[in-house]
Amino acid sequence: MMRKLTLALPKGSLEKSTFELLKKAGWNITNTARSYYPRADDQELSLVLLRPQEMPRYVEMGKLDAGLCGKDWVIENQAKVEVVVDLVYSKHLLTPVRWVLAVPEKSTVQSVKDLDGKTIATELVSTTKQYLAKNGVKAHVEFSHGATEVKPPDLADAIVDVTETGSSLRANGLRIVDTVSESVTQLIANQTAWAEEWKREKLENLAMLMQAAIRAQEMVGLKMNVPEAQLQTVLERLQALTSPTVSPLAEKGWHALEAVIAESTVRKIIPELRRCGATGIIEYPLNKIIP
Repeated sequence: MMRKLTLALPKGSLEKSTFELLKKAGWNITNTARSYYPRADDQELSLVLLRPQEMPRYVEMGKLDAGLCGKDWVIENQAKVEVVVDLVYSKHLLTPVRWVLAVPEKSTVQSVKDLDGKTIATELVSTTKQYLAKNGVKAHVEFSHGATEVKPPDLADAIVDVTETGSSLRANGLRIVDTVSESVTQLIANQTAWAEEWKREKLENLAMLMQAAIRAQEMVGLKMNVPEAQLQTVLERLQALTSPTVSPLAEKGWHALEAVIAESTVRKIIPELRRCGATGIIEYPLNKIIP
């Protein structure tokens, strides 16, 4: 009988970016519009799509071997799971997301202290209550089933909602008062599954390659040929960013250089390298970087 690892993938805002990340990590995931059971080109993986809010419970119970969900929901569910790795990616950016306390632009609220006796709507009820207790504030926290941003000022005085950039909050006439918590995506595992050698190795491999894919997303590779006379000048330009590999070419007096640099620096560094004497410059994308 073939071994299987049951892995839950996040349904919702993280779904597309997770599929794309897994593809760069080496797994092609396909799915139809209405199916909750994606297919992977890996017969050892059994996949299911679940809302991240409830995934940690099912992983803890052993209904799932592992899952990809936010650290926020692991904490909110107080789930006893093994955290295999933190994966810093979100819907659009390679950064943590924030749960923020927000109020209408015209609200007189300037700090959490001003919400004593008020109503706060959020999906993250338990974490919000802990935040209020830490700040000595007694407010009514009600669960929001979604569309949380529309609730102030008529249905709630404030909200605690998740954001990457704050642009959606601003678009809905809200301003951020404070950060309640930060969260990253985590690969989590059931503790019994983690104790099984094969499943643990499978999860460690998945973690390594997903991390490698994240590292590569903002980097590119550069190749070039450099004459001996200009080698030191070119190296000085590159070594500020990375430690390049240098190899002699068959043609005497020439060297091949290869380096990995941040993609954001390419538009500045390539013209500089060309002026320093580098030729045959090739930029190429990267799928994974494993240190």
